[in-house]
Amino acid sequence: MNILPKVEDFITAFEQSVSNNSFIKLSLGNYHGSEENLKNIYVKRILIKKEEKFSFTYRYKTRDIVKNYSLEEVKALFESLIATDFHVATLFTNSEELQFEILKNNKVTLKKKTTENKEVPLPAHDHTKNRLISSENKPYLHELNITDKDGTVYKKSQDKFRQINHYIEILSALVKEIPTDTRLNVADMGSGKGYLTFALYDYLQNVLHVDAHVTGVEFRTDLVSLCNDIAKNSNFINLHFEEGSIESFNSEGINMLIALHACDTATDDAVFKGISAGSDLIVVAPCCHKQIRREIEKNKTVNDVQFLTRYGIFLERQAEMVTDGIRALILEYFGYKTKVFEFISDAHTPKNVLIVGTKDTRNAPDQPAILQKIRDAKQYFGIGYHHLEKIAGLQSHQ
Repeated sequence: MNILPKVEDFITAFEQSVSNNSFIKLSLGNYHGSEENLKNIYVKRILIKKEEKFSFTYRYKTRDIVKNYSLEEVKALFESLIATDFHVATLFTNSEELQFEILKNNKVTLKKKTTENKEVPLPAHDHTKNRLISSENKPYLHELNITDKDGTVYKKSQDKFRQINHYIEILSALVKEIPTDTRLNVADMGSGKGYLTFALYDYLQNVLHVDAHVTGVEFRTDLVSLCNDIAKNSNFINLHFEEGSIESFNSEGINMLIALHACDTATDDAVFKGISAGSDLIVVAPCCHKQIRREIEKNKTVNDVQFLTRYGIFLERQAEMVTDGIRALILEYFGYKTKVFEFISDAHTPKNVLIVGTKDTRNAPDQPAILQKIRDAKQYFGIGYHHLEKIAGLQSHQ
C-alpha cells in the first residue's frame, strides 16, 4: 500500500483550505484503534480569546469529549491518526469534498468531489452564548436557511439568528405573566416566512413544555405552503399556517396574539383582534404609521412642536410616537397593562418598538380619563381619527 503520499496530500489540502478560508469542517471515521467505544472525530474552527483553534469532538458511544488544538498540533495529530486509527478522513470545503479511505481490500483511495458552493461559517466561539433557541438539531432553521444541516449558523444569517433569540427572550418573560396551565392558543399575524413563528412554537413546546397550538396567518400562498411543509418535516404537529389577512382572521379563543411589523393600520387590526378575543397577551411591533402622519399633514394644526414637524423626518418620528401612544391608551381602556419598549437595536432593523398589552384582571381602567387623553392628543396634533379608535367603536364615546 502506498499510503503515506495520499495522507500527505490530504493534510496539504486541509492546510490550503485553512489558508484560503475555504475550510468548513473535517471528519475522521471507520475507527480501528484501541480506545474503547470511540467512533468518530469531528473537527471545526473556533475562536479562543480571539485566537483561532480547531475543536475536536471525540464521539464515543455514550459521550462526547471536546479538545482544542492549534493548527500545528492538528497537522501532527492527522499524521498519527489518519490511516492508522482512522481509515476514513473527509475534508469539507466551500466547493468540494476530499475523502481519504482505506478499502477492505487494503486499497488506498483519495477521491475529490465538486459540490455546490457553500458559505464558510464564522469560527464558533469557545463559550457560545447560552441562547433559548440553540442552532443544533433544529431542522426548521436549516430549511429556513439560517443554519447548515449540522446546525452551524451561516455568516449571512447571524443577525437573523440573534434577532430570533432576542425576540424569544422578550416573549419568555411576558409568557410568565399569563396562564399557561391549560392549552395556549397563539396567533402570529402576518407571519411571513415564519422565522419567529417556528422559534416561538419550539420554545413553548420543547423548552417550557406548554400545550401550545400556534397559527401563523399570512396572505402569500407560497409562504403558507412553504411553512406548512417545514412544520410537517419538523414534526411540529400543533403548528400550522393559514392563508388570509389579519382583518379576516377569526381570533376567537386566541390567548396570545402577536403581530410583528404589520404595516400601518394592519397593526391596529391585529390589536383589535386580540382585544375582541380577550387575549391574555397582545404583542405588536408596529410599522409605517402612515394613517396618522396623513392626518397631521392634512390638518396642519398649530402647536408647540411645529418647529420640529416642519421637517419630514421629524414629522415621521412624531407620527410614530403619537400613533403608538394612542394604541397603548386604547389597550389600557380595554383593561390591559401596557408597556412600550425596544424590540431590537437599530443596527439590525429600524422597526424597533414593541407594544405589549397584558390583560389586567385586578384593576378596572378609568375609561373616561383615558378617552379624555385620546381626545386631547388628537386635538393637539390635528388628528381626525385613529384607525384603532375607529374600529374599536370609541369615536362614538367622545
